[in-house]
Amino acid sequence: MKGKNHNKAKPPPQRGAKKGAKKRLQDPFFETEPKRRRNFEEEEILSSGEDSDDDSGRNDAGEAAEAEGEEGETAAEKRKRVAEEYLDKIRAMAKREEEEEEEDDEGLSGDERRVREGERDSRVASILQQEQLEDSGRVRRLLASRVQKPETAGGFQLLVKNRQSVTAVVLSEDDLRGFSASKNGSIVSWDVDSWKTEKYTWPSEEVLKSHGAKDPQGRATKHSQHVSALAVSSDGRYLASGGFDRHIHLWDTRIREHIQAFPGHKGPVSCLAFRQGTSELFSGSFDRTIKIWNAEDRSYITTLFGHQSEVLTIDCLRKERVLTVGRDRTMHLWKVPEESQLVFRAPNSSLECCCFISNDEFLSGSDDGSIEQWSVLRKKPAHIVKNAHALLTPQKSERREKLGLSNGHIDNGVLNSEDLSSSAHSWVGSVAVCRSSDLAASGAGNGSVRLWEIKSDSKGIQPLFELPLVGFVNSMAFAKSGKFLVAGVGQEPRLGRWGRLATAQNGVY
Repeated sequence: MKGKNHNKAKPPPQRGAKKGAKKRLQDPFFETEPKRRRNFEEEEILSSGEDSDDDSGRNDAGEAAEAEGEEGETAAEKRKRVAEEYLDKIRAMAKREEEEEEEDDEGLSGDERRVREGERDSRVASILQQEQLEDSGRVRRLLASRVQKPETAGGFQLLVKNRQSVTAVVLSEDDLRGFSASKNGSIVSWDVDSWKTEKYTWPSEEVLKSHGAKDPQGRATKHSQHVSALAVSSDGRYLASGGFDRHIHLWDTRIREHIQAFPGHKGPVSCLAFRQGTSELFSGSFDRTIKIWNAEDRSYITTLFGHQSEVLTIDCLRKERVLTVGRDRTMHLWKVPEESQLVFRAPNSSLECCCFISNDEFLSGSDDGSIEQWSVLRKKPAHIVKNAHALLTPQKSERREKLGLSNGHIDNGVLNSEDLSSSAHSWVGSVAVCRSSDLAASGAGNGSVRLWEIKSDSKGIQPLFELPLVGFVNSMAFAKSGKFLVAGVGQEPRLGRWGRLATAQNGVY
């Protein structure tokens, strides 16, 4: 019976069947069903490796876009809309400046009004050109000369308290929100004006695995929540965190939820940086590598090799150039498109931190308390400020020189715990530069943050003021406007416990 059914040929389609099939193809019900199935399959491919919450966000993207009035908006249309909104904002600023200087446009004739509008447009063009030059680093804002001397009663204010040492602080592009992380794994976002804080909640192990996290390796039995690095994208949408679990975690700042985990590093993630204006993310690790990721596509791009020891600090501007510092006493400038790198070697000490002054100038801090200014044209520092954060008395300094001590370690002779602690406190743990300006800051554990003026053409660094602050300054961030400075302080250094200040209060200042 089965053989008969198997060998039985299919009957030829009848005319009525052809008409019925044609009628079904023209029926809108039969047209929409394959499209829905095809779109669903495409969404499954796009959302592979993402969490279920993000999938629901993709399915509800049309409703969210309709609520925002941006349904069906392409990337080009969005860029045009944002540019027009920014242009209207600049025009309003220029108009307010004119109203402060001159009388209002009322009572003017048509020709006079057109002349006034032409002058306003030229002012807007000059403002936009100046901002473009500042963003590109070709023009430096002169802010250092405008910094007011701090009063005796002024100084830093405690913004956020933490149980353990704060390891990283970052600010959003508009200077309205800040983010901080500490050694106990807490990630907090806070409002700059109101000081209102909101905590990020870590998901369970099952959710982490569904987001791409792999099982811990080595002696670890569970994921460590020790966070040592943070970075926020220019649009403020993504927050990246990294730490001792060897993963890079991606968070959605709008809902404060975990959306992706990037495995790949074989050592703790020590530093993170987003390239300005993009979703490109750079990470440095104790495994001596720098990896490049795309936060928008949730994808890995490539790995950069060159450091011979742990990577400590990373920084990036708008260009595809990355600045890194490692424990191999070198600083590398990576030119990603050219697949090349420039290596800068510290003269006598180990570099601990670095940041861009401009595309061709850099600033670094060392573990001997000195600060170095570098130029892309020279392999050695163009200017060095020694003992920028010295804590030792002259007698102890002479004794340290006799013992041949370097960077708090024993080279010759015997070192007691008091000298070791003092040496650790003088390490420059963080440096920061207000973007496209001549204002810089450095922090250590010696009880103060120092402000510096960067001279043009690599002509040196001049001290401005000293701001008292107790604790290890593990991270700093300047507001883009230059109006305030945020510091992450802890009783211990960011990447270790070789020093401790029991009198310090962990938090963001």
